[in-house]
Amino acid sequence: MLQVYLSNSSMKFLKKCEKEIYGRIMKKIKELSENPFSSDAKRIVNREEKVFRVRVGDYRIQFIIYQDKKEILISDIDKRERAYL
Repeated sequence: MLQVYLSNSSMKFLKKCEKEIYGRIMKKIKELSENPFSSDAKRIVNREEKVFRVRVGDYRIQFIIYQDKKEILISDIDKRERAYL
């Protein structure tokens, strides 16, 4: 199991979102901590770091995996239209 850290923007999003969406996103984050290379995780191209994303309905969770530290950084959570800007 990997340790999960949230960026400031991710925490801000989670504080503002609806209760149902919060629950779905937190469930997916827990799944990521157990298996970050699940079949629905895809790499985002054209980025210097290896950033991955998973879908939760209309929302995207972007994360970076640090294998050597056994950590996952949730760098961004947002709606699809705004997630890749």
